[in-house]
Amino acid sequence: MLSKNQIRLITSLQQKKQRFVHQLFFAEGIKVIQELLNSNFELVHLYSTQSDFEDVSDDKHTLISENELKKISALVTPNTCLAVFKIPTERKIVESGLILALDSVRDPGNLGTILRLCDWFGVNQIVCSKDAVDIYNPKGVQATMGSIARVNVSYVDLENFIGQTQLPVFGTFMDGNNIYKSILPQEGIIVMGNEANGISPELEKLIKNRLTIPRFGSLQQTESLNVATATAIVLSEFRRG
Repeated sequence: MLSKNQIRLITSLQQKKQRFVHQLFFAEGIKVIQELLNSNFELVHLYSTQSDFEDVSDDKHTLISENELKKISALVTPNTCLAVFKIPTERKIVESGLILALDSVRDPGNLGTILRLCDWFGVNQIVCSKDAVDIYNPKGVQATMGSIARVNVSYVDLENFIGQTQLPVFGTFMDGNNIYKSILPQEGIIVMGNEANGISPELEKLIKNRLTIPRFGSLQQTESLNVATATAIVLSEFRRG
């Protein structure tokens, strides 16, 4: 049975401020939770409506009713389980291989999907501007489908980071070089911009390698691609190259 204090704490974790204060976040769904349990994330407590997760000790596992799960879930249609984990200490950025940099990406679903794409394409490091959405947002965690356990996400002053790196820096723009005709390295930083405004003017000045995904539609009227969709194409081309 859930206490009022437990309900209050868990629901408060939907807010970034409270996640920061308590250094906790929660995940929902068997797949996501199992991925986190198999990783270095530290479980605080697991709540479920079924007798799953036999490897979790009884002192960290509470069976609850579907009605109780609805009270703590961030989903419109709750799954069968929710688990609270500690937010790990941010790891050091290793400047090697491909790194994805996200400039002011604000939608948690986009960030979670991008993290999942990085996991698929073997990109182990995402660097976000400090005003980007928090990866521990419940919607973001859900969208990663467990890839949050394998991809390191850091929040930095992106201008300083790009300004000091020795790696080649690539950015996506409407007037860049055709990505399908470009020779792309296996090491570098790829910058993707905000959903509405793209890469900021301040950051644009620091990017020497400008790329574009050309439009093939006959009318050429499509304004832009969703940032997660564009990221999938860009990462695919870098890996194919």
